[in-house]
Amino acid sequence: MFPVNLPNVLTMLRIMLVPVVVVSLLGNSPEGDVLAAAVFALASVTDFLDGYLARAQDSETTFGKLMDPLADKLLIVAALISLVSLQRLAAWVAMVIIARELAVTMLRIGVGHTGVVIGASALGKLKTVVQIVTVLAVIAVTGQPWWVSVLIYLMVAVTVISGLDYFFGLRRHIQAVRDAADAAQTPQPHTQQG
Repeated sequence: MFPVNLPNVLTMLRIMLVPVVVVSLLGNSPEGDVLAAAVFALASVTDFLDGYLARAQDSETTFGKLMDPLADKLLIVAALISLVSLQRLAAWVAMVIIARELAVTMLRIGVGHTGVVIGASALGKLKTVVQIVTVLAVIAVTGQPWWVSVLIYLMVAVTVISGLDYFFGLRRHIQAVRDAADAAQTPQPHTQQG
């Protein structure tokens, strides 16, 4: 059982909305795209609300720190795969984004075992916003007007750049932790009071 607080409930709600988005997209119903867009938008709002509430109420939990990014990735990846299967998004776009998300998640898990925690960067948060806006546009807009194509390429670029930033930032962060540990172990010279 997870710690019951409003941010964690919102995270679980987002996970439960993932199949609703997929079924709405793939279900061949006349209003499927409208329902999928509405549910995807609602799920995306819970993404912003749960983190904000957890910090505002000082109710951050280990469960929330683990499940919140997982819920985000499930939502985006499920929508991308559904859109590829409907031939509304190129497979290479989904593959680049999914590969980046998997690589960062695996690295975050690996580094987490050493006790180093890397929070989301400003670029990572921008990536999430661009992904949400783009996926919502692809779901909601019939066809692919030029501005949706621009959003798709922007999404890929920001996703790749934020992934590179994460990997290089991780190296800098680990080095800073090591430097701090070395400085703590180095004896400080004593100064005489005159």
